[in-house]
Amino acid sequence: MMKFSAALIHRRTLRLGIALLSVLMAVQATRAYNGSQPNIILVFTDDMGYGDLGVFHQNDRVGKRHATPNLDRFAREGVQLRRHYCPAPVCAPSRASLLRGLHQGHTEVRNSDFDKAIPDNHTLGTVLQGAGYRTLHVGKYGLQGLGPEGELGNSYANQKAYNNPAEWPAYPTKRGFDEYFGYVRHVDGHVHYPNNEWPIGNSESHRTGKEVWHNNEEVSASLDKCYTTDLFTAFAKKWIVDHRKENADQPFFIYLAYDTPHAALQVPTQAYPEGSGLDGGLQWVGEHGRMINTASGEIDSWIHPDYRNPEWSNVERRFATMVRRIDSCVGDLTHLLEDLGIDEDTLVVFTNDNGPLAVSYIEGEPFTPIHFQSYGPFDGEKRDVWEGGIRMPSLARWPGTILEGTIDQTPSQFHDWMATFAELAGVPMPALSDGVSLIPSITASGERQPSSVYVEFKHGRRTPNYADFHPSHRNRPRGEMQAIFMEGYKGVRVDIKSHADAFEIFDVTTDLKETRNLAGTSEYFVGLEQRMRDRTLQMRRPNADNPRPYDGELVPPVGLEATRPGLSWKAYTGSFPWVPKFWSKKPDYVGTATGLNVDLGPNKGAIVYSGYIEAPEDGEYLLYLDSSARAIVRLHEALLIDADYGYEGGEIASRIALKSGWHPITVHLLKSAGEEPKLDIEWSGPSFARKALATESLVH
Repeated sequence: MMKFSAALIHRRTLRLGIALLSVLMAVQATRAYNGSQPNIILVFTDDMGYGDLGVFHQNDRVGKRHATPNLDRFAREGVQLRRHYCPAPVCAPSRASLLRGLHQGHTEVRNSDFDKAIPDNHTLGTVLQGAGYRTLHVGKYGLQGLGPEGELGNSYANQKAYNNPAEWPAYPTKRGFDEYFGYVRHVDGHVHYPNNEWPIGNSESHRTGKEVWHNNEEVSASLDKCYTTDLFTAFAKKWIVDHRKENADQPFFIYLAYDTPHAALQVPTQAYPEGSGLDGGLQWVGEHGRMINTASGEIDSWIHPDYRNPEWSNVERRFATMVRRIDSCVGDLTHLLEDLGIDEDTLVVFTNDNGPLAVSYIEGEPFTPIHFQSYGPFDGEKRDVWEGGIRMPSLARWPGTILEGTIDQTPSQFHDWMATFAELAGVPMPALSDGVSLIPSITASGERQPSSVYVEFKHGRRTPNYADFHPSHRNRPRGEMQAIFMEGYKGVRVDIKSHADAFEIFDVTTDLKETRNLAGTSEYFVGLEQRMRDRTLQMRRPNADNPRPYDGELVPPVGLEATRPGLSWKAYTGSFPWVPKFWSKKPDYVGTATGLNVDLGPNKGAIVYSGYIEAPEDGEYLLYLDSSARAIVRLHEALLIDADYGYEGGEIASRIALKSGWHPITVHLLKSAGEEPKLDIEWSGPSFARKALATESLVH
């Protein structure tokens, strides 16, 4: 294997005070951030629409409406992320993108891959563990892998008989969480009393008792009359209190993923307990058969007094009560932080997995999002890529740091939380991640990098024929779908048959219901539509389990004018836990090189090479990497080679179809102290055999 020629290095001395991560300048605009690591709580609901949040829609709605007073207060005390998007309009791929820090063009879990394992790689949990956090996941998971049976089509009884934490390859404690308590399987989260039959359910699978796992122990037998919204909140509260007693100096991360108001419209046993916080509200009792202080009375019986309106249907009263219960839990949790004196040391993020769904599991009593306009002022519901299916009710609260009453209208997406939490924790984001830090958005200061907001999904049914949806959307086939945001506009394709199908283009800042298609209306929009199609090929990779009609398309090049031979590079000295990516940190050294072998001498550090590679003709290319150090290779934005997490050397190959021309390439390399890393890249093309990547094929 041929090695690259020696680099011609032109170094520039960096400013003094090299640190692991740049200081959070954006935060200083609201409070002088002292560099300490905040606690982080990510509250995640299931099928709660943008329109279900009071401050986003319900409070101003004419007619029937429900309320979220605690979340409204949360919004007033923090920032409203009014254009925060889920990566796919159904739960499993959304949760996978959230945990992995990847958009749907890169995650392994796509479409309806319920219970598919996320790989042994970076997650929110591993990144924050690497920063010294204690990590907890409580609630719904659904990404554990299928165990020895291996098929989603197996009966639920077989899954229960054969699956357990030892067999699930991607159980939460194997993916970055020190502790786990909750529903592992996707289907378990369809009902909300794990140890009690629900006699009014219309499906046997939705009535059977479900398993709740606490680390390696199945504990559902002790959870009589435990309503999961209450159960998961009480567990999280107890965990925080215990952690403060035992490890007060260690920051914590909690991923609290409710399974409500999703699926079965089940309600609590009783009113929310008096008070909130340390001594009130929900409490963990810890007794078999009475695990929490609301595990008494009659299951599925209590309707909030505000909704006992005889003009409301049974399902309307139930749904509104479920949302109000989540609201009470969030208020209880934030009050606990105040009682413990850690309110100003804790960032709490609230969001949801996908748009609202028409379901009740009560025979003869259907429920749809139209009852309360859960999709808000938009069209679309769960499994749609219209705004109602993908725009999420999202808030962030951090007293003393986040400016109260802020409203952010900048598009962002779930994979941005990995970059955000990493920056707050004082570690760089993994170069693997597709996200950008949202700190400028949540602190209303500074400038942030634009998010790569991208959705792809497939579903065989149609958008509902709701009366308040625009006629152009009603009963429209879904099929293969995409959404992408570029240059301030949203592109949408539904029922895609080939890559030649055009994007519809909307300005969703003013056209909330996506009724005015701008595609083709001017020369600019003709060009933008083509740029949208090009970028979807440049930013994603095919997934064998979920083929798309555009998977085989040739990735288009970029136009270049004046160029210089070789690559430019930036070097960052320091000790990094993984291959890092920096947005604002200034490099210690910069230069140009004819190859990929810059020598940092005895320093530890990371090197980022960037430039362009020329594909001489249309066709399929293979790139081969063999390295003594960990590395990440991207072509355009597409993640081509991942040799970071768990990589111990050896060759990795990746295949990509390219149009002839210049394609941007970025190589992130991690270097250990005293080591001159070996980094060899070879390639083969349509008309040439495998060979070293020639210097003349690289420019910057």
